[in-house]
Amino acid sequence: MISLVVATGIVLVLVTALLQVIVFQYGKGAVRAALDEAARSAARSPTSVATCQERAANVLGDLLGGEMGDGVVVSCTDDADRVTVTASVHFEGWFGALTDYDATLRASAAKEDR
Repeated sequence: MISLVVATGIVLVLVTALLQVIVFQYGKGAVRAALDEAARSAARSPTSVATCQERAANVLGDLLGGEMGDGVVVSCTDDADRVTVTASVHFEGWFGALTDYDATLRASAAKEDR
């Protein structure tokens, strides 16, 4: 009976860890989608940085609200011919700081002729 309880506990921890990986992959995909959308929108706009920040915030709000969205900081830069969007990502791990997810993601788009 004790071995069944221990084995069940281990399986539950492994399932929870697998679910955490799936949730973090969703979060990473949502951030990438927001960066791509922000870069595309900014490449077509005369006020590229403001458009970029606004579009990134809108997409992140739709796809990644709540505590996970609080761990994402987006910045936009406007070069002569490209718009670059960078996100610093920090997702809190479910098993403490050891399982946190940290990344820096980037997207860019060439400016379209106006």
